[in-house]
Formats: sequence, C-alpha cells, structure tokens
Amino acid sequence: MWVRRFHPVADSPHRVVLLPHAGGSASFFFPFSKALSETTDVLSVQYPGRQDRRAEPPLENVGDLVDAIYAALAPWADRPLVLFGHSMGAVLGFELARRFEQDGNVHLRGLIASGRRAPITFRDENVHQQGDDGLIAEIRALSGTDSGLLADEELLRMVLPAIRADYTAIETYRCDVDGSAPVLHCPISVLTGESDPRVNLDEAKAWSKLTDGGFTFRAFPGGHFFITPQQERVVAAITEDVAAFANLAVG
Repeated sequence: MWVRRFHPVADSPHRVVLLPHAGGSASFFFPFSKALSETTDVLSVQYPGRQDRRAEPPLENVGDLVDAIYAALAPWADRPLVLFGHSMGAVLGFELARRFEQDGNVHLRGLIASGRRAPITFRDENVHQQGDDGLIAEIRALSGTDSGLLADEELLRMVLPAIRADYTAIETYRCDVDGSAPVLHCPISVLTGESDPRVNLDEAKAWSKLTDGGFTFRAFPGGHFFITPQQERVVAAITEDVAAFANLAVG
C-alpha cells in the first residue's frame, strides 16, 4: 500500500500529498500530518523497501516511482491535490505534477518543492555507487535519517538497500526540459535551507522557470533537513500555500 492517511479529515475541500526524501518513509511526516490536519486532509506516500514494505523490492528509477505513485493516488483524486515533496520527493512531485496536468483528470492546485534544486539544474553525484560505509557517511552528514536508526549500525545496514535504491533513482534522473519555457501551469512554492550543502539559493530559485502559474520562495535557517527543526514554520508555510493555491483556483 503506497498511501498512508494518519489523520483523516473527512470534510476537507482538498488533500496535501507528502512525498519523502531518499531513504525516508511515510512516518517521517507523521508530525507534519498531525499539524496540517487542523486545516486539510493529508496523505503520506510510503515507498517500497522500508518499514512495513521492507519485503518489497525498492525501485531504482524515478519514472517507475512516478508511475506507481500516480496510480496509487488515483482513488484519492476526488478532491483537489497539493503536492509537497522534500529532496527526492520534490522531483517526484514535479514529475507527478507534469503527469496530472497532462492527463487533465486530476485537479492539481500546486506543487511545494522543499530541499531540492530545480530539476533543470544539474550536479554530477554518485553516492549510490559508493560502498556501504560511503552511503552511511552521506546520510549521517545530511542528518536525514532518524537519530536512533543512525545509532543502530545493524538496523541501519538492513535498510541500506532501500536507501541505495533511492539514491540510484535520484542521481540517475535527468530532466527532459531545459527551462526555456514553463512546463507547469500550477503554482510552485519553494522551501530551502539557507546552509543546505546540496542546494544553493540560485539552484532553488531556478524552479521559477518551470511554471507560468506563480512562484513563491522561502529560505529557512538550517541545512538539508531544515524542515525538522523548523517544523512549525514549515507547517505554517504549507498552510499558507494551500490557502493561496485555493484562492488562485477560485480566481
């Protein structure tokens, strides 16, 4: 099962879909879901190869992940959707937004891209080709995995196949547009950490070239996983964006 709905809101006029980072899981967003449920229905995506889906082989290609998530979200598209993705999840959100707008069967309100440079920017990265120790060093440097898991070497190595698959997917992804013309019509909001070693401010602002539907940019104190210490401010930003997207849709 791809979709987790931790805090159902039956009467919400829209849904926010949360897409985790590489190595992440739906439960990472549990506190975000709880906070956002005051105003909206929240869905968190669970990729295969981790937690209760540990027995399933992880996917190593962004296209395959998008195909599967797209199909999984179809039953939940009876209300307008807002996509929020962090790091790898932001790229998945972008490709899902393209798919939703192309098929025209889903009312997509907007995309919130967090902690990821625009897909039209490129860095040659090869963490997925490193040995286990190199992969562990990378995730520790970014502080993107639960501290308890990082402290448990045996448990950490059990989830390495899923982490490596995610890194393979995002590091081999190539965007097939050049940014010379917008590819999305929905608004894009970007959240980034001011000291993120994987995303500089220019790379984050380059998301503006991908839409003609409006662009918002916010920078927060912190590194790649600024959304954890800045959770209250991030939740407020998401709430503001969802309201703004709804107003744009009405207008």
